[in-house]
Amino acid sequence: MTLNITLEQPDKRLALFGSADRHLRMIRDTFGVQLVSRDDELRLSGEREQVSKAAAVLDQMQRKLRRQEWLSVEDVGDAISKARADLRQKAQGEVEVYAKGHAVSPKTEGQKQYLDAIFNHDLTFCTGPAGTGKTYLAVAAAAALLKRGQAKRIVLARPAVEAGERLGFLPGDLQAKVNPYLRPLFDALHDMMDFEQVKRFMVNDVIEVVPLAFMRGRTLNDSVIILDEAQNTTPSQMLMFLTRLGHESKMIVTGDTTQIDLPDGQPSGLVDAMNKLKGIKGIGKVELQRSDIVRHRLVQNIVDAYERRKD
Repeated sequence: MTLNITLEQPDKRLALFGSADRHLRMIRDTFGVQLVSRDDELRLSGEREQVSKAAAVLDQMQRKLRRQEWLSVEDVGDAISKARADLRQKAQGEVEVYAKGHAVSPKTEGQKQYLDAIFNHDLTFCTGPAGTGKTYLAVAAAAALLKRGQAKRIVLARPAVEAGERLGFLPGDLQAKVNPYLRPLFDALHDMMDFEQVKRFMVNDVIEVVPLAFMRGRTLNDSVIILDEAQNTTPSQMLMFLTRLGHESKMIVTGDTTQIDLPDGQPSGLVDAMNKLKGIKGIGKVELQRSDIVRHRLVQNIVDAYERRKD
Protein backbone atom coordinates (compact mmCIF):
# COMPACT_ATOMS: atom_id res chain seq x y z
CA MET A 1 0.00 0.00 0.00
CA THR A 2 1.16 3.54 -0.81
CA LEU A 3 -0.14 6.59 1.04
CA ASN A 4 0.57 10.29 0.53
CA ILE A 5 0.38 12.61 3.55
CA THR A 6 0.31 16.37 3.02
CA LEU A 7 2.51 18.38 5.37
CA GLU A 8 0.33 20.81 7.33
CA GLN A 9 3.22 23.22 7.88
CA PRO A 10 5.95 22.76 5.27
CA ASP A 11 8.07 25.37 7.05
CA LYS A 12 8.31 22.95 10.02
CA ARG A 13 9.57 20.08 7.86
CA LEU A 14 12.88 19.87 9.80
CA ALA A 15 11.05 19.77 13.13
CA LEU A 16 8.76 17.00 11.82
CA PHE A 17 11.46 14.90 10.18
CA GLY A 18 14.11 15.49 12.85
CA SER A 19 17.79 16.23 12.43
CA ALA A 20 19.14 14.01 9.62
CA ASP A 21 15.60 12.51 9.36
CA ARG A 22 15.97 10.94 12.80
CA HIS A 23 12.24 10.98 13.52
CA LEU A 24 11.39 9.39 10.19
CA ARG A 25 13.92 6.63 10.84
CA MET A 26 12.25 5.91 14.19
CA ILE A 27 8.91 5.48 12.42
CA ARG A 28 10.50 3.42 9.63
CA ASP A 29 12.24 1.10 12.07
CA THR A 30 9.18 0.73 14.29
CA PHE A 31 6.67 -0.13 11.57
CA GLY A 32 8.85 -1.38 8.71
CA VAL A 33 7.57 1.19 6.20
CA GLN A 34 9.36 3.29 3.61
CA LEU A 35 9.07 7.10 3.80
CA VAL A 36 9.95 9.41 0.92
CA SER A 37 9.60 13.21 0.96
CA ARG A 38 8.36 14.89 -2.22
CA ASP A 39 7.56 18.60 -2.27
CA ASP A 40 4.97 19.17 0.48
CA GLU A 41 4.04 15.49 0.75
CA LEU A 42 5.42 12.48 2.53
CA ARG A 43 4.89 9.15 0.77
CA LEU A 44 4.52 6.04 2.93
CA SER A 45 4.64 2.54 1.48
CA GLY A 46 4.46 -0.93 3.01
CA GLU A 47 1.87 -3.30 4.41
CA ARG A 48 -1.56 -1.67 4.79
CA GLU A 49 -1.81 -2.05 8.57
CA GLN A 50 1.73 -0.79 9.18
CA VAL A 51 1.25 2.19 6.86
CA SER A 52 -1.94 3.09 8.76
CA LYS A 53 -0.07 2.98 12.05
CA ALA A 54 2.78 5.13 10.71
CA ALA A 55 0.25 7.62 9.29
CA ALA A 56 -1.42 7.84 12.71
CA VAL A 57 1.98 8.64 14.30
CA LEU A 58 2.65 11.41 11.79
CA ASP A 59 -0.81 12.81 12.45
CA GLN A 60 -0.01 13.00 16.19
CA MET A 61 3.32 14.68 15.43
CA GLN A 62 1.74 17.28 13.16
CA ARG A 63 -0.82 18.04 15.85
CA LYS A 64 1.95 18.69 18.36
CA LEU A 65 3.70 21.02 15.93
CA ARG A 66 0.59 23.20 15.85
CA ARG A 67 1.39 24.11 19.47
CA GLN A 68 5.19 23.98 19.56
CA GLU A 69 8.17 24.70 17.33
CA TRP A 70 10.19 21.50 17.75
CA LEU A 71 9.76 17.78 18.49
CA SER A 72 12.06 15.81 20.74
CA VAL A 73 12.77 12.09 20.45
CA GLU A 74 10.51 11.66 23.49
CA ASP A 75 7.71 13.48 21.67
CA VAL A 76 8.03 11.06 18.76
CA GLY A 77 8.06 8.08 21.14
CA ASP A 78 4.92 9.41 22.83
CA ALA A 79 3.27 9.86 19.43
CA ILE A 80 4.05 6.23 18.55
CA SER A 81 2.55 5.03 21.85
CA LYS A 82 -0.52 7.26 21.53
CA ALA A 83 -1.13 6.25 17.92
CA ARG A 84 -1.05 2.59 18.92
CA ALA A 85 -3.54 3.30 21.73
CA ASP A 86 -5.77 5.29 19.37
CA LEU A 87 -5.77 2.46 16.84
CA ARG A 88 -6.79 0.00 19.57
CA GLN A 89 -9.60 2.38 20.48
CA LYS A 90 -10.60 2.66 16.84
CA ALA A 91 -10.81 -1.10 16.69
CA GLN A 92 -13.49 -0.80 19.36
CA GLY A 93 -15.45 1.53 17.09
CA GLU A 94 -14.27 5.09 17.67
CA VAL A 95 -13.83 7.20 14.56
CA GLU A 96 -10.89 9.57 14.24
CA VAL A 97 -12.98 12.69 13.69
CA TYR A 98 -14.51 15.09 16.16
CA ALA A 99 -17.91 16.77 16.30
CA LYS A 100 -18.52 19.57 18.79
CA GLY A 101 -15.30 18.70 20.62
CA HIS A 102 -16.07 15.00 21.09
CA ALA A 103 -14.83 11.98 19.15
CA VAL A 104 -17.54 10.46 16.99
CA SER A 105 -18.27 6.96 18.23
CA PRO A 106 -21.09 4.40 17.88
CA LYS A 107 -23.74 4.69 20.56
CA THR A 108 -25.48 1.36 19.94
CA GLU A 109 -24.43 -2.15 18.97
CA GLY A 110 -26.07 -1.68 15.58
CA GLN A 111 -24.03 1.46 14.92
CA LYS A 112 -20.85 -0.40 15.89
CA GLN A 113 -21.67 -3.14 13.38
CA TYR A 114 -22.28 -0.43 10.78
CA LEU A 115 -18.85 1.19 11.27
CA ASP A 116 -17.16 -2.23 11.32
CA ALA A 117 -18.85 -3.04 8.00
CA ILE A 118 -17.68 0.24 6.44
CA PHE A 119 -14.05 -0.23 7.47
CA ASN A 120 -13.98 -3.91 6.47
CA HIS A 121 -15.83 -3.84 3.13
CA ASP A 122 -15.49 -1.94 -0.13
CA LEU A 123 -19.29 -1.74 -0.49
CA THR A 124 -21.67 -1.37 2.45
CA PHE A 125 -25.46 -1.12 2.46
CA CYS A 126 -27.16 0.32 5.54
CA THR A 127 -30.90 0.58 6.02
CA GLY A 128 -32.85 1.82 9.00
CA PRO A 129 -35.35 4.41 10.24
CA ALA A 130 -34.72 8.12 10.64
CA GLY A 131 -32.37 9.11 13.45
CA THR A 132 -30.19 5.99 13.48
CA GLY A 133 -27.09 7.82 12.23
CA LYS A 134 -26.91 6.23 8.78
CA THR A 135 -25.71 9.38 7.02
CA TYR A 136 -23.82 10.89 9.95
CA LEU A 137 -21.65 7.83 10.61
CA ALA A 138 -20.99 7.33 6.90
CA VAL A 139 -19.69 10.90 6.62
CA ALA A 140 -17.65 10.45 9.83
CA ALA A 141 -16.06 7.25 8.48
CA ALA A 142 -15.30 8.98 5.17
CA ALA A 143 -13.70 11.93 6.99
CA ALA A 144 -11.58 9.52 9.06
CA LEU A 145 -10.36 7.69 5.94
CA LEU A 146 -9.55 11.03 4.29
CA LYS A 147 -7.66 12.18 7.38
CA ARG A 148 -5.63 8.97 7.52
CA GLY A 149 -4.77 9.29 3.84
CA GLN A 150 -6.61 6.09 2.92
CA ALA A 151 -8.80 8.10 0.55
CA LYS A 152 -8.01 11.15 -1.55
CA ARG A 153 -11.54 12.48 -1.83
CA ILE A 154 -15.09 12.16 -0.58
CA VAL A 155 -18.05 12.13 -2.96
CA LEU A 156 -21.51 12.55 -1.42
CA ALA A 157 -24.55 11.93 -3.62
CA ARG A 158 -28.32 12.03 -3.20
CA PRO A 159 -31.20 11.48 -5.60
CA ALA A 160 -33.19 14.71 -6.09
CA VAL A 161 -36.59 13.07 -5.58
CA GLU A 162 -39.48 15.16 -4.35
CA ALA A 163 -41.31 14.16 -1.16
CA GLY A 164 -44.62 15.80 -2.04
CA GLU A 165 -43.06 19.06 -3.29
CA ARG A 166 -42.15 20.02 -6.84
CA LEU A 167 -38.51 20.64 -7.71
CA GLY A 168 -39.43 22.91 -10.64
CA PHE A 169 -41.18 25.41 -8.41
CA LEU A 170 -38.08 26.08 -6.29
CA PRO A 171 -36.43 29.41 -7.14
CA GLY A 172 -33.01 29.80 -8.77
CA ASP A 173 -30.83 27.87 -11.20
CA LEU A 174 -30.24 24.10 -11.16
CA GLN A 175 -27.65 24.24 -8.37
CA ALA A 176 -29.99 26.34 -6.22
CA LYS A 177 -32.80 23.86 -6.85
CA VAL A 178 -30.80 20.79 -5.80
CA ASN A 179 -29.05 22.37 -2.79
CA PRO A 180 -32.00 21.69 -0.43
CA TYR A 181 -31.74 17.98 -1.24
CA LEU A 182 -28.02 17.98 -0.41
CA ARG A 183 -28.36 20.01 2.79
CA PRO A 184 -28.27 17.01 5.21
CA LEU A 185 -24.90 16.00 3.78
CA PHE A 186 -23.53 19.53 4.24
CA ASP A 187 -24.88 19.57 7.81
CA ALA A 188 -22.98 16.38 8.70
CA LEU A 189 -19.79 17.71 7.09
CA HIS A 190 -19.95 21.04 8.93
CA ASP A 191 -20.43 19.19 12.21
CA MET A 192 -17.03 17.54 11.77
CA MET A 193 -14.99 20.19 9.93
CA ASP A 194 -14.89 23.95 10.21
CA PHE A 195 -16.52 26.00 7.46
CA GLU A 196 -13.25 27.18 5.91
CA GLN A 197 -11.86 23.65 5.71
CA VAL A 198 -15.00 22.33 4.01
CA LYS A 199 -14.94 25.28 1.61
CA ARG A 200 -11.26 24.70 0.79
CA PHE A 201 -11.80 20.97 0.25
CA MET A 202 -14.75 21.64 -2.06
CA VAL A 203 -12.83 24.22 -4.10
CA ASN A 204 -9.98 21.70 -4.50
CA ASP A 205 -12.39 18.84 -5.34
CA VAL A 206 -11.36 16.89 -2.24
CA ILE A 207 -15.02 16.92 -1.21
CA GLU A 208 -17.81 16.86 -3.76
CA VAL A 209 -21.53 16.98 -2.94
CA VAL A 210 -23.64 16.22 -6.02
CA PRO A 211 -27.06 15.06 -7.15
CA LEU A 212 -27.02 11.41 -8.19
CA ALA A 213 -27.69 12.27 -11.84
CA PHE A 214 -24.30 14.02 -12.02
CA MET A 215 -22.49 10.70 -11.35
CA ARG A 216 -23.16 9.16 -14.74
CA GLY A 217 -20.10 8.27 -16.82
CA ARG A 218 -17.58 8.64 -14.00
CA THR A 219 -15.14 6.19 -12.40
CA LEU A 220 -14.05 7.16 -8.89
CA ASN A 221 -10.68 5.86 -7.67
CA ASP A 222 -9.14 6.42 -4.21
CA SER A 223 -12.46 7.79 -2.97
CA VAL A 224 -15.16 7.26 -0.39
CA ILE A 225 -18.47 7.50 -2.22
CA ILE A 226 -21.68 7.84 -0.20
CA LEU A 227 -25.19 7.54 -1.63
CA ASP A 228 -27.76 8.90 0.81
CA GLU A 229 -31.56 8.39 0.63
CA ALA A 230 -30.90 5.46 -1.71
CA GLN A 231 -34.47 4.16 -1.28
CA ASN A 232 -35.46 6.87 -3.76
CA THR A 233 -33.32 5.54 -6.60
CA THR A 234 -34.65 3.39 -9.42
CA PRO A 235 -32.93 0.05 -10.18
CA SER A 236 -31.23 1.57 -13.24
CA GLN A 237 -29.98 4.55 -11.20
CA MET A 238 -28.65 2.20 -8.53
CA LEU A 239 -26.81 0.11 -11.13
CA MET A 240 -25.32 3.30 -12.58
CA PHE A 241 -24.15 4.38 -9.13
CA LEU A 242 -22.69 1.03 -8.05
CA THR A 243 -20.65 0.78 -11.25
CA ARG A 244 -18.88 4.07 -10.43
CA LEU A 245 -16.73 2.19 -7.87
CA GLY A 246 -13.05 2.44 -8.80
CA HIS A 247 -9.75 1.12 -7.47
CA GLU A 248 -8.91 1.66 -3.78
CA SER A 249 -12.37 3.11 -3.15
CA LYS A 250 -15.16 2.47 -0.69
CA MET A 251 -18.86 2.90 -1.35
CA ILE A 252 -21.55 3.38 1.31
CA VAL A 253 -25.24 3.19 0.40
CA THR A 254 -27.81 4.32 2.99
CA GLY A 255 -31.57 4.54 3.02
CA ASP A 256 -34.85 4.03 4.84
CA THR A 257 -37.05 1.53 3.01
CA THR A 258 -40.12 2.75 4.93
CA GLN A 259 -39.86 6.23 3.37
CA ILE A 260 -39.85 5.62 -0.38
CA ASP A 261 -40.96 8.72 -2.33
CA LEU A 262 -40.93 7.14 -5.79
CA PRO A 263 -44.14 7.06 -7.89
CA ASP A 264 -46.51 4.17 -7.15
CA GLY A 265 -45.43 1.00 -8.89
CA GLN A 266 -41.81 2.14 -9.30
CA PRO A 267 -39.49 -0.35 -7.52
CA SER A 268 -36.80 1.02 -5.19
CA GLY A 269 -33.25 0.58 -6.42
CA LEU A 270 -32.07 0.03 -2.84
CA VAL A 271 -34.47 -2.86 -2.19
CA ASP A 272 -33.75 -4.29 -5.64
CA ALA A 273 -29.95 -4.13 -5.17
CA MET A 274 -29.99 -5.73 -1.73
CA ASN A 275 -32.01 -8.63 -3.15
CA LYS A 276 -29.90 -9.06 -6.28
CA LEU A 277 -26.55 -8.83 -4.50
CA LYS A 278 -27.29 -11.42 -1.81
CA GLY A 279 -24.45 -13.86 -1.30
CA ILE A 280 -21.76 -11.76 -3.02
CA LYS A 281 -18.60 -11.67 -0.91
CA GLY A 282 -17.07 -8.34 -0.01
CA ILE A 283 -20.39 -6.55 0.51
CA GLY A 284 -21.44 -5.46 3.99
CA LYS A 285 -25.13 -5.23 4.87
CA VAL A 286 -26.38 -3.66 8.09
CA GLU A 287 -29.99 -3.12 9.11
CA LEU A 288 -30.36 -0.59 11.93
CA GLN A 289 -33.43 -0.84 14.14
CA ARG A 290 -35.64 1.58 16.04
CA SER A 291 -33.49 0.79 19.10
CA ASP A 292 -30.54 2.41 17.25
CA ILE A 293 -32.24 5.82 17.02
CA VAL A 294 -30.00 8.40 18.72
CA ARG A 295 -31.79 11.66 17.95
CA HIS A 296 -34.15 13.33 20.42
CA ARG A 297 -35.94 10.69 22.53
CA LEU A 298 -39.26 11.67 20.90
CA VAL A 299 -38.01 10.55 17.46
CA GLN A 300 -38.08 6.89 18.52
CA ASN A 301 -41.59 7.33 19.94
CA ILE A 302 -42.74 9.00 16.71
CA VAL A 303 -41.30 6.21 14.55
CA ASP A 304 -42.93 3.60 16.80
CA ALA A 305 -46.31 5.37 16.62
CA TYR A 306 -46.26 5.55 12.82
CA GLU A 307 -45.18 1.91 12.60
CA ARG A 308 -48.10 0.81 14.80
CA ARG A 309 -50.59 2.82 12.72
CA LYS A 310 -49.25 1.87 9.30
CA ASP A 311 -52.53 0.38 8.23
